[in-house]
Amino acid sequence: MHTRNPRIFKLGAICGILKAPLFMQSQIPLSKKGGPLFRQIYLRLREEILSGVYRSGEKLPSTREVAEQLNVSRTIVLLAYDQLLAEGFAVGRAGSGTFVSGHLIRSGPRKTSETVKLSLSRFGSAAAAAAASVSFPNRPKPPSRYDFAYGRTDVTIFPFEAWRRILLHHARMAPVREFEYGQAAGSPALREAICEHLRRSRAVVCDPTEVIVVSGSQQALDLVARVLVERGDRVAIEDPQYLGAREVLLAAGATLRPVPVDRDGLNPAKLPQDVSLVFVTPSHQFPTGAILPLGRRLALLEWATRMNLIIVENDNAGEFHSEGRPLESLQGLDTDGRTIYIGTFSRTIFPSLRIGYLIVPKSLVSSFTSAKWLCDQHTATLEQETLAEFLTNGMYERHLRRLRRKNTERRGKLLSAIRTYLGDRVEVTGDHSGTHIVLWPKKSVSESGIIAEAAKHSVGIYGISPYFLKRPSRTGLMLGYSRMNEAEIVEGVRRLSKII
Repeated sequence: MHTRNPRIFKLGAICGILKAPLFMQSQIPLSKKGGPLFRQIYLRLREEILSGVYRSGEKLPSTREVAEQLNVSRTIVLLAYDQLLAEGFAVGRAGSGTFVSGHLIRSGPRKTSETVKLSLSRFGSAAAAAAASVSFPNRPKPPSRYDFAYGRTDVTIFPFEAWRRILLHHARMAPVREFEYGQAAGSPALREAICEHLRRSRAVVCDPTEVIVVSGSQQALDLVARVLVERGDRVAIEDPQYLGAREVLLAAGATLRPVPVDRDGLNPAKLPQDVSLVFVTPSHQFPTGAILPLGRRLALLEWATRMNLIIVENDNAGEFHSEGRPLESLQGLDTDGRTIYIGTFSRTIFPSLRIGYLIVPKSLVSSFTSAKWLCDQHTATLEQETLAEFLTNGMYERHLRRLRRKNTERRGKLLSAIRTYLGDRVEVTGDHSGTHIVLWPKKSVSESGIIAEAAKHSVGIYGISPYFLKRPSRTGLMLGYSRMNEAEIVEGVRRLSKII
Protein backbone atom coordinates (compact mmCIF):
# COMPACT_ATOMS: atom_id res chain seq x y z
CA MET A 1 0.00 0.00 0.00
CA HIS A 2 1.39 3.37 -1.02
CA THR A 3 2.09 5.78 1.83
CA ARG A 4 2.64 9.45 1.02
CA ASN A 5 5.69 11.00 2.67
CA PRO A 6 4.95 14.68 3.46
CA ARG A 7 8.64 15.56 3.33
CA ILE A 8 9.03 14.01 -0.11
CA PHE A 9 5.92 15.88 -1.28
CA LYS A 10 7.26 19.20 -0.09
CA LEU A 11 10.76 18.85 -1.43
CA GLY A 12 10.07 16.75 -4.48
CA ALA A 13 6.70 17.59 -5.93
CA ILE A 14 6.72 21.31 -5.26
CA CYS A 15 10.37 22.20 -5.79
CA GLY A 16 11.49 19.63 -8.35
CA ILE A 17 10.45 18.15 -11.69
CA LEU A 18 9.01 14.68 -11.27
CA LYS A 19 8.82 12.18 -14.07
CA ALA A 20 5.42 10.78 -14.84
CA PRO A 21 5.00 6.99 -15.02
CA LEU A 22 5.61 5.04 -18.20
CA PHE A 23 2.00 5.39 -19.35
CA MET A 24 2.32 9.18 -19.23
CA GLN A 25 4.07 10.76 -22.16
CA SER A 26 5.61 13.80 -20.50
CA GLN A 27 6.80 15.41 -17.30
CA ILE A 28 4.69 17.69 -15.14
CA PRO A 29 6.88 20.21 -13.31
CA LEU A 30 5.39 21.50 -10.08
CA SER A 31 6.74 24.68 -8.61
CA LYS A 32 6.25 26.41 -5.28
CA LYS A 33 5.93 29.72 -7.18
CA GLY A 34 3.77 28.39 -9.99
CA GLY A 35 0.39 29.00 -8.41
CA PRO A 36 -2.17 26.41 -7.22
CA LEU A 37 -1.01 22.82 -7.87
CA PHE A 38 -4.25 21.80 -9.58
CA ARG A 39 -3.83 24.66 -12.07
CA GLN A 40 -0.22 23.71 -12.80
CA ILE A 41 -1.35 20.15 -13.61
CA TYR A 42 -4.30 21.41 -15.67
CA LEU A 43 -2.18 23.84 -17.70
CA ARG A 44 0.42 21.18 -18.46
CA LEU A 45 -2.17 18.63 -19.60
CA ARG A 46 -3.97 21.28 -21.64
CA GLU A 47 -0.74 22.23 -23.38
CA GLU A 48 0.02 18.61 -24.18
CA ILE A 49 -3.46 18.00 -25.56
CA LEU A 50 -3.18 21.07 -27.81
CA SER A 51 0.31 20.15 -29.01
CA GLY A 52 -0.65 16.56 -29.79
CA VAL A 53 1.24 14.73 -27.06
CA TYR A 54 -2.17 13.33 -26.18
CA ARG A 55 -4.16 12.75 -29.38
CA SER A 56 -7.88 13.05 -29.95
CA GLY A 57 -9.73 10.10 -28.44
CA GLU A 58 -6.73 8.92 -26.44
CA LYS A 59 -7.27 7.95 -22.81
CA LEU A 60 -5.72 10.13 -20.14
CA PRO A 61 -4.05 8.56 -17.08
CA SER A 62 -6.40 8.02 -14.17
CA THR A 63 -6.51 10.66 -11.47
CA ARG A 64 -5.32 8.11 -8.91
CA GLU A 65 -2.23 7.24 -10.99
CA VAL A 66 -1.35 10.89 -11.55
CA ALA A 67 -1.79 11.69 -7.85
CA GLU A 68 0.45 8.80 -6.78
CA GLN A 69 3.16 9.59 -9.29
CA LEU A 70 3.25 13.33 -8.45
CA ASN A 71 2.83 12.61 -4.74
CA VAL A 72 -0.11 15.00 -4.38
CA SER A 73 -3.65 14.64 -3.13
CA ARG A 74 -6.05 13.01 -5.59
CA THR A 75 -8.42 15.92 -4.92
CA ILE A 76 -5.88 18.24 -6.55
CA VAL A 77 -5.79 16.08 -9.69
CA LEU A 78 -9.58 15.81 -9.75
CA LEU A 79 -9.78 19.62 -9.80
CA ALA A 80 -7.41 19.71 -12.75
CA TYR A 81 -9.43 17.08 -14.65
CA ASP A 82 -12.69 18.87 -13.84
CA GLN A 83 -11.29 22.00 -15.49
CA LEU A 84 -10.31 20.02 -18.61
CA LEU A 85 -13.83 18.53 -18.75
CA ALA A 86 -15.49 21.91 -18.23
CA GLU A 87 -13.54 23.53 -21.06
CA GLY A 88 -14.14 20.66 -23.48
CA PHE A 89 -10.57 19.39 -23.72
CA ALA A 90 -11.62 16.03 -22.29
CA VAL A 91 -14.72 13.85 -21.95
CA GLY A 92 -15.59 11.33 -19.28
CA ARG A 93 -16.90 7.87 -20.10
CA ALA A 94 -18.61 6.02 -17.28
CA GLY A 95 -16.62 2.98 -16.28
CA SER A 96 -13.86 3.65 -18.82
CA GLY A 97 -12.06 6.82 -17.66
CA THR A 98 -11.25 10.24 -19.12
CA PHE A 99 -10.42 10.72 -22.81
CA VAL A 100 -9.17 13.57 -24.99
CA SER A 101 -12.09 15.11 -26.87
CA GLY A 102 -12.46 13.68 -30.35
CA HIS A 103 -13.20 16.98 -32.11
CA LEU A 104 -9.96 18.75 -31.13
CA ILE A 105 -7.64 19.81 -33.94
CA ARG A 106 -3.97 19.31 -33.25
CA SER A 107 -2.22 22.66 -33.19
CA GLY A 108 1.36 21.51 -32.87
CA PRO A 109 4.06 23.23 -30.80
CA ARG A 110 3.50 26.92 -30.08
CA LYS A 111 5.25 29.11 -32.62
CA THR A 112 7.44 32.01 -31.62
CA SER A 113 6.13 35.48 -32.39
CA GLU A 114 8.85 35.95 -35.01
CA THR A 115 7.53 33.11 -37.17
CA VAL A 116 3.99 34.47 -37.49
CA LYS A 117 3.44 37.51 -39.72
CA LEU A 118 0.31 39.37 -38.67
CA SER A 119 -1.02 42.33 -40.60
CA LEU A 120 -1.31 45.75 -38.96
CA SER A 121 -3.47 48.77 -39.64
CA ARG A 122 -1.79 52.00 -40.69
CA PHE A 123 -2.00 53.16 -37.11
CA GLY A 124 -0.53 49.86 -35.88
CA SER A 125 2.36 50.16 -38.31
CA ALA A 126 2.99 53.74 -37.19
CA ALA A 127 2.88 52.68 -33.55
CA ALA A 128 5.39 49.90 -34.24
CA ALA A 129 7.68 52.37 -36.00
CA ALA A 130 7.50 54.69 -32.97
CA ALA A 131 8.55 51.98 -30.53
CA ALA A 132 12.24 52.84 -30.82
CA SER A 133 11.75 56.52 -29.95
CA VAL A 134 9.02 56.27 -27.32
CA SER A 135 10.19 55.77 -23.73
CA PHE A 136 8.50 52.79 -22.08
CA PRO A 137 8.74 52.55 -18.27
CA ASN A 138 9.08 48.76 -18.46
CA ARG A 139 12.48 48.92 -20.09
CA PRO A 140 14.60 51.44 -18.17
CA LYS A 141 18.33 51.43 -18.32
CA PRO A 142 20.20 51.17 -15.02
CA PRO A 143 20.27 54.70 -13.56
CA SER A 144 23.57 56.44 -13.00
CA ARG A 145 24.66 57.50 -9.53
CA TYR A 146 24.30 61.15 -10.57
CA ASP A 147 21.32 60.91 -12.89
CA PHE A 148 20.14 64.23 -14.38
CA ALA A 149 16.88 62.62 -15.56
CA TYR A 150 14.28 65.09 -16.83
CA GLY A 151 10.50 65.06 -17.10
CA ARG A 152 10.15 63.78 -13.52
CA THR A 153 8.69 65.11 -10.30
CA ASP A 154 9.91 64.73 -6.74
CA VAL A 155 7.30 62.40 -5.28
CA THR A 156 9.09 62.34 -1.92
CA ILE A 157 7.69 65.72 -0.90
CA PHE A 158 4.10 64.97 -1.91
CA PRO A 159 1.71 64.81 1.13
CA PHE A 160 0.73 61.18 0.63
CA GLU A 161 -0.79 60.84 4.10
CA ALA A 162 -3.25 63.64 3.43
CA TRP A 163 -3.99 62.20 -0.01
CA ARG A 164 -4.69 58.76 1.49
CA ARG A 165 -7.05 60.27 4.05
CA ILE A 166 -9.07 62.01 1.36
CA LEU A 167 -9.07 58.93 -0.84
CA LEU A 168 -10.19 56.70 2.03
CA HIS A 169 -12.91 59.16 3.01
CA HIS A 170 -14.37 59.11 -0.51
CA ALA A 171 -14.09 55.33 -0.70
CA ARG A 172 -16.04 54.98 2.55
CA MET A 173 -18.59 57.77 2.23
CA ALA A 174 -19.37 57.87 -1.50
CA PRO A 175 -22.92 56.76 -2.32
CA VAL A 176 -23.18 53.53 -4.28
CA ARG A 177 -24.29 55.37 -7.42
CA GLU A 178 -20.84 56.99 -7.67
CA PHE A 179 -19.36 53.58 -8.38
CA GLU A 180 -21.41 53.27 -11.55
CA TYR A 181 -20.09 54.58 -14.88
CA GLY A 182 -19.27 58.26 -14.68
CA GLN A 183 -19.56 61.16 -17.08
CA ALA A 184 -17.26 60.97 -20.08
CA ALA A 185 -16.16 64.59 -19.64
CA GLY A 186 -15.22 63.96 -16.03
CA SER A 187 -16.48 64.51 -12.51
CA PRO A 188 -18.43 67.81 -12.24
CA ALA A 189 -16.62 68.59 -8.97
CA LEU A 190 -13.20 68.11 -10.55
CA ARG A 191 -14.07 70.09 -13.68
CA GLU A 192 -15.19 72.98 -11.49
CA ALA A 193 -12.02 72.75 -9.36
CA ILE A 194 -9.73 72.62 -12.41
CA CYS A 195 -11.47 75.59 -13.95
CA GLU A 196 -11.16 77.64 -10.77
CA HIS A 197 -7.48 76.77 -10.33
CA LEU A 198 -6.58 77.59 -13.94
CA ARG A 199 -8.34 80.94 -13.75
CA ARG A 200 -6.16 81.92 -10.78
CA SER A 201 -2.84 80.36 -11.71
CA ARG A 202 -2.73 80.42 -15.53
CA ALA A 203 -5.32 83.08 -16.49
CA VAL A 204 -7.19 80.47 -18.54
CA VAL A 205 -10.60 81.71 -19.62
CA CYS A 206 -13.09 78.86 -19.27
CA ASP A 207 -16.14 77.48 -17.54
CA PRO A 208 -16.54 73.91 -16.28
CA THR A 209 -18.49 72.83 -19.38
CA GLU A 210 -15.34 73.38 -21.48
CA VAL A 211 -13.19 71.14 -19.26
CA ILE A 212 -12.71 67.51 -20.29
CA VAL A 213 -10.89 65.26 -17.83
CA VAL A 214 -8.56 62.77 -19.51
CA SER A 215 -6.09 60.08 -18.51
CA GLY A 216 -3.01 62.28 -18.63
CA SER A 217 -1.85 64.80 -21.23
CA GLN A 218 -0.87 62.00 -23.60
CA GLN A 219 -4.50 60.98 -24.00
CA ALA A 220 -5.34 64.64 -24.55
CA LEU A 221 -2.88 64.78 -27.44
CA ASP A 222 -4.29 61.55 -28.85
CA LEU A 223 -7.85 62.92 -28.71
CA VAL A 224 -6.76 66.10 -30.50
CA ALA A 225 -5.25 64.01 -33.29
CA ARG A 226 -8.32 61.76 -33.56
CA VAL A 227 -10.82 64.62 -33.62
CA LEU A 228 -8.96 67.22 -35.71
CA VAL A 229 -6.37 65.52 -37.93
CA GLU A 230 -7.09 63.70 -41.18
CA ARG A 231 -4.46 61.52 -42.84
CA GLY A 232 -2.28 63.77 -44.98
CA ASP A 233 -3.14 66.99 -43.10
CA ARG A 234 -0.22 69.38 -42.69
CA VAL A 235 0.45 70.28 -39.07
CA ALA A 236 2.92 72.92 -37.83
CA ILE A 237 5.04 71.77 -34.93
CA GLU A 238 8.02 73.22 -33.06
CA ASP A 239 11.46 71.91 -33.96
CA PRO A 240 12.65 70.49 -31.58
CA GLN A 241 9.42 69.22 -30.12
CA TYR A 242 7.81 66.94 -27.52
CA LEU A 243 8.03 63.35 -28.73
CA GLY A 244 4.61 62.47 -27.35
CA ALA A 245 2.97 65.03 -29.66
CA ARG A 246 5.14 64.19 -32.65
CA GLU A 247 4.53 60.45 -32.55
CA VAL A 248 0.78 60.85 -32.02
CA LEU A 249 0.57 63.08 -35.09
CA LEU A 250 2.69 60.75 -37.20
CA ALA A 251 0.54 57.79 -36.16
CA ALA A 252 -2.52 59.78 -37.23
CA GLY A 253 -0.96 60.19 -40.68
CA ALA A 254 -0.23 63.92 -40.41
CA THR A 255 2.47 65.59 -42.47
CA LEU A 256 4.61 67.54 -40.04
CA ARG A 257 5.87 71.00 -40.95
CA PRO A 258 8.70 71.86 -38.50
CA VAL A 259 9.05 75.46 -37.34
CA PRO A 260 12.50 76.33 -35.94
CA VAL A 261 12.78 77.35 -32.30
CA ASP A 262 15.23 79.99 -31.07
CA ARG A 263 15.95 81.46 -27.62
CA ASP A 264 12.44 82.94 -27.58
CA GLY A 265 10.65 79.81 -28.73
CA LEU A 266 8.65 79.40 -31.92
CA ASN A 267 8.95 82.27 -34.38
CA PRO A 268 5.51 83.10 -35.85
CA ALA A 269 7.17 84.78 -38.83
CA LYS A 270 8.41 81.36 -39.96
CA LEU A 271 5.07 79.55 -39.75
CA PRO A 272 4.04 77.87 -43.01
CA GLN A 273 0.90 78.99 -44.83
CA ASP A 274 -0.47 75.57 -45.76
CA VAL A 275 -1.23 73.98 -42.36
CA SER A 276 -4.49 73.20 -40.60
CA LEU A 277 -3.20 73.07 -37.01
CA VAL A 278 -0.26 74.26 -34.92
CA PHE A 279 1.16 72.67 -31.74
CA VAL A 280 3.09 74.89 -29.32
CA THR A 281 4.54 74.76 -25.79
CA PRO A 282 4.72 78.52 -25.06
CA SER A 283 5.25 78.55 -21.29
CA HIS A 284 8.20 76.17 -21.35
CA GLN A 285 9.20 75.09 -24.83
CA PHE A 286 10.02 71.42 -24.73
CA PRO A 287 12.86 70.58 -24.78
CA THR A 288 14.81 73.87 -25.02
CA GLY A 289 12.98 75.57 -22.13
CA ALA A 290 12.41 78.81 -24.08
CA ILE A 291 9.49 81.01 -22.99
CA LEU A 292 7.41 82.54 -25.78
CA PRO A 293 7.32 86.33 -25.16
CA LEU A 294 4.11 88.32 -25.28
CA GLY A 295 4.84 89.83 -28.71
CA ARG A 296 5.19 86.41 -30.30
CA ARG A 297 2.10 85.12 -28.51
CA LEU A 298 0.00 87.91 -29.95
CA ALA A 299 1.56 87.41 -33.39
CA LEU A 300 0.75 83.69 -33.23
CA LEU A 301 -2.86 84.39 -32.33
CA GLU A 302 -3.16 86.94 -35.13
CA TRP A 303 -1.72 84.43 -37.61
CA ALA A 304 -4.17 81.73 -36.44
CA THR A 305 -7.08 84.15 -36.89
CA ARG A 306 -5.91 85.08 -40.37
CA MET A 307 -5.45 81.41 -41.35
CA ASN A 308 -8.64 80.32 -39.53
CA LEU A 309 -7.03 77.38 -37.76
CA ILE A 310 -6.68 75.92 -34.28
CA ILE A 311 -3.77 76.30 -31.86
CA VAL A 312 -3.01 73.44 -29.47
CA GLU A 313 -1.27 74.80 -26.36
CA ASN A 314 0.48 72.08 -24.38
CA ASP A 315 1.24 73.66 -21.01
CA ASN A 316 3.62 70.87 -19.94
CA ALA A 317 5.42 72.83 -17.25
CA GLY A 318 3.42 76.01 -16.76
CA GLU A 319 3.23 75.47 -13.01
CA PHE A 320 7.03 75.58 -12.63
CA HIS A 321 8.78 78.93 -12.75
CA SER A 322 11.72 80.39 -10.86
CA GLU A 323 11.31 84.17 -10.90
CA GLY A 324 8.07 86.01 -10.12
CA ARG A 325 4.88 85.10 -11.91
CA PRO A 326 5.20 83.27 -15.22
CA LEU A 327 3.65 84.57 -18.43
CA GLU A 328 0.03 83.55 -18.38
CA SER A 329 -1.50 81.11 -20.82
CA LEU A 330 -1.79 81.72 -24.54
CA GLN A 331 -5.39 80.54 -24.27
CA GLY A 332 -6.17 83.44 -21.93
CA LEU A 333 -5.14 85.92 -24.65
CA ASP A 334 -7.28 84.27 -27.31
CA THR A 335 -10.44 86.32 -27.92
CA ASP A 336 -11.63 84.16 -30.84
CA GLY A 337 -11.88 80.83 -29.02
CA ARG A 338 -9.55 78.87 -31.30
CA THR A 339 -7.05 77.59 -28.68
CA ILE A 340 -7.16 74.12 -27.12
CA TYR A 341 -5.35 74.06 -23.78
CA ILE A 342 -3.76 70.85 -22.41
CA GLY A 343 -2.55 70.33 -18.86
CA THR A 344 -1.76 67.47 -16.50
CA PHE A 345 -1.31 66.67 -12.82
CA SER A 346 1.27 63.95 -13.51
CA ARG A 347 4.15 66.42 -13.25
CA THR A 348 2.94 68.17 -10.09
CA ILE A 349 1.35 65.36 -8.05
CA PHE A 350 2.67 61.93 -9.08
CA PRO A 351 2.91 60.31 -12.54
CA SER A 352 0.78 57.23 -11.83
CA LEU A 353 -2.26 59.41 -11.04
CA ARG A 354 -2.86 59.74 -14.81
CA ILE A 355 -5.27 62.65 -14.67
CA GLY A 356 -4.99 65.52 -17.12
CA TYR A 357 -7.41 67.88 -18.81
CA LEU A 358 -8.39 69.59 -22.02
CA ILE A 359 -9.94 73.06 -22.21
CA VAL A 360 -11.72 73.17 -25.56
CA PRO A 361 -13.84 75.82 -27.29
CA LYS A 362 -17.57 75.29 -26.76
CA SER A 363 -18.09 74.31 -30.40
CA LEU A 364 -15.78 71.32 -29.90
CA VAL A 365 -17.00 70.09 -26.50
CA SER A 366 -19.45 67.54 -27.91
CA SER A 367 -16.92 66.04 -30.33
CA PHE A 368 -14.17 65.72 -27.72
CA THR A 369 -16.53 64.34 -25.07
CA SER A 370 -17.71 61.64 -27.48
CA ALA A 371 -14.13 60.85 -28.49
CA LYS A 372 -13.19 60.47 -24.83
CA TRP A 373 -16.09 58.05 -24.32
CA LEU A 374 -15.01 56.00 -27.33
CA CYS A 375 -11.48 55.70 -25.90
CA ASP A 376 -12.22 54.58 -22.34
CA GLN A 377 -15.67 55.92 -21.35
CA HIS A 378 -14.30 57.96 -18.45
CA THR A 379 -11.35 58.45 -16.11
CA ALA A 380 -11.44 56.67 -12.73
CA THR A 381 -14.10 58.37 -10.57
CA LEU A 382 -12.67 57.83 -7.08
CA GLU A 383 -9.35 59.45 -8.00
CA GLN A 384 -11.18 62.36 -9.64
CA GLU A 385 -13.21 63.03 -6.51
CA THR A 386 -10.08 62.84 -4.36
CA LEU A 387 -8.25 65.28 -6.62
CA ALA A 388 -11.23 67.64 -6.64
CA GLU A 389 -11.12 67.92 -2.84
CA PHE A 390 -7.32 68.22 -2.91
CA LEU A 391 -7.71 71.22 -5.20
CA THR A 392 -10.62 72.93 -3.48
CA ASN A 393 -9.28 72.71 0.09
CA GLY A 394 -6.04 74.50 -0.87
CA MET A 395 -3.73 71.52 -0.38
CA TYR A 396 -2.71 71.46 -4.04
CA GLU A 397 -1.54 75.07 -4.05
CA ARG A 398 0.37 74.56 -0.79
CA HIS A 399 2.04 71.52 -2.31
CA LEU A 400 2.89 73.52 -5.45
CA ARG A 401 4.55 76.22 -3.36
CA ARG A 402 6.74 73.63 -1.63
CA LEU A 403 7.56 71.99 -4.95
CA ARG A 404 8.44 75.30 -6.60
CA ARG A 405 10.60 76.35 -3.66
CA LYS A 406 12.48 73.06 -3.69
CA ASN A 407 12.99 73.16 -7.45
CA THR A 408 14.15 76.78 -7.28
CA GLU A 409 16.78 75.81 -4.70
CA ARG A 410 17.99 72.91 -6.85
CA ARG A 411 18.02 75.02 -9.99
CA GLY A 412 20.07 77.68 -8.21
CA LYS A 413 22.58 75.08 -7.03
CA LEU A 414 22.80 73.60 -10.53
CA LEU A 415 23.42 76.97 -12.20
CA SER A 416 25.99 77.88 -9.53
CA ALA A 417 27.84 74.60 -10.08
CA ILE A 418 27.80 75.13 -13.86
CA ARG A 419 29.33 78.59 -13.43
CA THR A 420 31.97 77.20 -11.06
CA TYR A 421 32.99 74.07 -12.95
CA LEU A 422 32.04 74.74 -16.59
CA GLY A 423 32.24 78.51 -16.83
CA ASP A 424 32.13 79.84 -20.38
CA ARG A 425 32.58 76.39 -21.94
CA VAL A 426 28.80 76.07 -22.22
CA GLU A 427 25.69 78.13 -22.86
CA VAL A 428 22.58 77.50 -20.75
CA THR A 429 18.92 77.76 -21.80
CA GLY A 430 15.69 76.87 -20.04
CA ASP A 431 16.81 78.21 -16.67
CA HIS A 432 13.69 80.28 -15.89
CA SER A 433 11.01 77.58 -15.85
CA GLY A 434 10.42 73.85 -15.92
CA THR A 435 12.53 71.25 -14.16
CA HIS A 436 15.48 70.87 -16.53
CA ILE A 437 18.03 73.05 -18.30
CA VAL A 438 19.91 72.55 -21.56
CA LEU A 439 23.69 72.81 -21.81
CA TRP A 440 25.03 73.83 -25.22
CA PRO A 441 28.80 73.16 -25.38
CA LYS A 442 30.49 75.97 -27.30
CA LYS A 443 33.02 73.63 -28.86
CA SER A 444 31.96 70.98 -31.33
CA VAL A 445 31.51 67.69 -29.48
CA SER A 446 29.84 64.36 -30.19
CA GLU A 447 26.52 64.09 -28.34
CA SER A 448 26.60 60.31 -28.12
CA GLY A 449 30.28 60.35 -27.23
CA ILE A 450 29.92 62.77 -24.35
CA ILE A 451 26.88 60.90 -23.00
CA ALA A 452 28.79 57.62 -23.07
CA GLU A 453 31.83 59.18 -21.43
CA ALA A 454 29.68 60.75 -18.71
CA ALA A 455 28.12 57.36 -17.99
CA LYS A 456 31.61 55.99 -17.30
CA HIS A 457 31.84 58.63 -14.55
CA SER A 458 28.39 57.60 -13.17
CA VAL A 459 26.76 60.74 -14.56
CA GLY A 460 23.50 60.46 -16.50
CA ILE A 461 22.91 63.20 -19.10
CA TYR A 462 20.61 63.19 -22.11
CA GLY A 463 20.96 64.46 -25.66
CA ILE A 464 18.54 66.85 -27.29
CA SER A 465 18.97 65.61 -30.87
CA PRO A 466 16.18 62.96 -30.75
CA TYR A 467 13.66 65.79 -30.39
CA PHE A 468 14.55 67.41 -33.70
CA LEU A 469 12.91 66.59 -37.02
CA LYS A 470 15.75 68.29 -38.83
CA ARG A 471 19.38 67.62 -37.92
CA PRO A 472 20.41 70.09 -35.16
CA SER A 473 23.29 72.43 -35.91
CA ARG A 474 24.81 72.04 -32.46
CA THR A 475 25.01 69.62 -29.55
CA GLY A 476 22.65 70.06 -26.60
CA LEU A 477 22.58 68.17 -23.30
CA MET A 478 19.49 68.03 -21.09
CA LEU A 479 19.99 68.06 -17.32
CA GLY A 480 16.99 67.54 -15.06
CA TYR A 481 17.30 68.27 -11.35
CA SER A 482 13.92 67.59 -9.73
CA ARG A 483 14.96 64.25 -8.19
CA MET A 484 18.49 65.08 -7.07
CA ASN A 485 19.67 66.61 -3.82
CA GLU A 486 22.01 69.58 -3.88
CA ALA A 487 25.15 67.57 -3.08
CA GLU A 488 24.41 65.17 -5.95
CA ILE A 489 23.87 68.07 -8.33
CA VAL A 490 27.21 69.68 -7.48
CA GLU A 491 29.17 66.42 -7.68
CA GLY A 492 27.47 65.47 -10.95
CA VAL A 493 28.45 68.78 -12.56
CA ARG A 494 31.98 68.52 -11.16
CA ARG A 495 32.41 65.13 -12.82
CA LEU A 496 30.85 66.42 -16.01
CA SER A 497 33.36 69.27 -16.14
CA LYS A 498 36.16 66.74 -16.60
CA ILE A 499 34.51 65.55 -19.81
CA ILE A 500 33.33 68.78 -21.47
